[in-house]
Order: sequence, then structure tokens, then C-alpha cells
Amino acid sequence: MKWMIASDIHGSAFWCRKMLEAFDREGADRLLLLGDLLYHGPRNALPDEYDPTAVMDLLNARRDRILCVRGNCEAEVDQAVLTFPVMAEYALLELGRSHIIFVTHGHVYNEKNMPPMNIGDILLHGHTHVPKCVEHEYYTYMNPGSVAIPKEESWHGYMTLEDGYFQWKDFDGTVHMDYTFDPES
Repeated sequence: MKWMIASDIHGSAFWCRKMLEAFDREGADRLLLLGDLLYHGPRNALPDEYDPTAVMDLLNARRDRILCVRGNCEAEVDQAVLTFPVMAEYALLELGRSHIIFVTHGHVYNEKNMPPMNIGDILLHGHTHVPKCVEHEYYTYMNPGSVAIPKEESWHGYMTLEDGYFQWKDFDGTVHMDYTFDPES
């Protein structure tokens, strides 16, 4: 199965369309969203073509292929208008026979407040708007960056995961980083 992983759309219809175009181009089976879908939040400037209603419509049209976790900008009112679940604090994806990817937004569980994980697992979250892949002694931390509001001079982008191979890409399809999961580590 091929996953596309993205975070922090923050209500940008422009960048949401770019993300969905990339999803189609990638031929991904599922879209994993790491939260902060509709609203920009008080610490961010308004993103390009800020239109939460348009983003809602674009995402609802793909509801059968989306898995999402709650960001710090999601509220119950968002769940009332989105037709796929958005309020889960985390999700677990199986990776190989004995490892997991702990998927969350990053405002609760992160490198400074670790969730329960085993040696070799992956912590995957958004929230910082900065793409990362950091191998720690007992786990690997990953972040796809931000669809709409990249920070620290990073790119508007997403990640893909297929057969243990991760790639960080911009919306032109340029690969900026990659990582191969080693189940023996």
C-alpha cells in the first residue's frame, strides 16, 4: 500500500488543491493527514487562498481515502462539517512485523513528550511545519513539514511511504529527503 502523508493545510484552498493533485499523481492508496486542516491559528499568517469551506469540500470529496488525526486547531465544529473522522489524538500504523508508526499532530506527543513506543518504532507528527527525519537511539522521528505554511526555509510539501521507503517531496515532485526503514534496527 502506498500512503501520502501531509500536515498543516490551515485552510488554504490553493495548497489543498496542490496536495490533492500530488495525491493523484503519486497514485497513493490513502491520504494520511496530521491535523490542522481548516483554520490558520493565531500564530500563523493567512495562507494563500484562505478558504476553509473550499478545503472542507475538497477533503470531503476524498473522505473514503483519508485517515486523519486531530491537530491543535481542530475542534468539534470541524468534525460537524468534515465527513471523515478528525478528532483522534493519534493512530497506529503497523510497519513490518514488530514495529509501529505512532501518528499524531505533535502538540501533545512529540520528541519532548514521548508516547509509549518500542525500540525501532517511528514517531510521526506535523505541527512544527518543518520537514524532519531524525534517527534517535531508540526510535526515529519524522515530520512531513507543512502543506500551506512551511517554516525554517522549508518547502510546501508532503511525504510518501511505500514498502518501508519514505520520501519528502515538494509539489513539483522534487525529492528533498528519503529514508528506508530497517526492521532490524
